[in-house]
Amino acid sequence: MSPLLVLIGLIGASSAALPARAGAIDADPRPAAGQYDAASRSPRGELQPFAGFRARRPAKRYSVTVPIGKPKPAVTLPRIEGPADDRLPLVVIDAGHGGHDPGAISPHDGSREKDITLALARAIRKDLLASGRVRVALTRADDRFLVLEERYGIARRLKADLFISVHADAAENQEASGASIYTLAEVASDREAARLAARENKANIINGVDLGAHSGDVSAILLDLTQRETMGLAADFARLLQREASDEVKFRTTAHRFASFIVLKAPDTPSVLFETGFISNKEDVAFLASAAGQKKIARGVREAVQVHFARQVAER
Repeated sequence: MSPLLVLIGLIGASSAALPARAGAIDADPRPAAGQYDAASRSPRGELQPFAGFRARRPAKRYSVTVPIGKPKPAVTLPRIEGPADDRLPLVVIDAGHGGHDPGAISPHDGSREKDITLALARAIRKDLLASGRVRVALTRADDRFLVLEERYGIARRLKADLFISVHADAAENQEASGASIYTLAEVASDREAARLAARENKANIINGVDLGAHSGDVSAILLDLTQRETMGLAADFARLLQREASDEVKFRTTAHRFASFIVLKAPDTPSVLFETGFISNKEDVAFLASAAGQKKIARGVREAVQVHFARQVAER
């Protein structure tokens, strides 16, 4: 017999004679009938088929509420003083700072800018009313805080012919001194004009012109022309103020300056910011805090205002 056939026969006989052992591998890997049923009844249930799962909706619905409060009411308009004649020009005087905002504080006597500006505004009002030629309103007549937009907003709502914001400068160099007058820079004017048109949806009446009655391009041109005219009037008044007050008020070498102060951005109201002196300078603060100094400043403003409106009447 062939040795190969003998070997195959021995292997087959050995496999048949081996006893069954625990853990022996079944040649057929398929599970026997009922195997899954038995597994499903076992405590562990490893072979239990997958069942779908869906989370239950919560029994209660929850929401978060955030109180935002009511819109802030518009600032109450101040009283207009002077002759009861609407034909007379209206000048709005704005005392800078106030309330929780003291402004600059003098390192020499502790004077606060908000107190000096209020005293100056009252002195200017007194002199202007004494002339009998204009009407006057103060944005604040006491120690209260107004945001910057509210200040020129009051002038616009009152349809003022001139807006003067009174301040006192400050600098680290205590030698710096003298008054200066700021008017709106042209670049800042362009940005404000665009913002105003967007905010009021081109439906605002500016200087008697209803922008809402025109197309967007025409409205932009009308607003630009109005503000350029306003800026020109403000610059004219700034030069007048320096000329009329220079005999009694010390001005800086370059007194008329340009900046994008928010209080100057009313597009239809000529506006100036009057820095009356340096509160950080010993001589300046003594002048500004004194009754005599306040009268001199008020007299200069009065003369400039009278000339300003007299010119306008003459040009009509």
